[in-house]
Amino acid sequence: MIIAAIRSGTDPIAPLPPATFHRTLEDPIYCPKCEASYNLVVDYDQAVGRHFANESRRHLAMLRKAVMMGHASDHRVTHFETNGVIVTSHTLPKMETTPVTALKPLTKLIN
Repeated sequence: MIIAAIRSGTDPIAPLPPATFHRTLEDPIYCPKCEASYNLVVDYDQAVGRHFANESRRHLAMLRKAVMMGHASDHRVTHFETNGVIVTSHTLPKMETTPVTALKPLTKLIN
């Protein structure tokens, strides 16, 4: 079972866990220190299973800890994923900015 936590208001950065249909769980994960919240996405078949509450307990605990630790970096990580053993964080690549003075003119003609 793979559970993904995606920050509210953002799109997933990496592909979601393999499944025919995904289900967003009703209870999101909230950061206890600020108002950041993460929606949980899981395979539909596993989410409606009889023993989902017991099987997902370890996954949810690991995701809660990752969200709490992400507060130190101002929640730059917008997509966490766990399979119960390790939490993978996906971040947006940093865009390099070039100062205006270093830009070259668009045309070869100089006025």
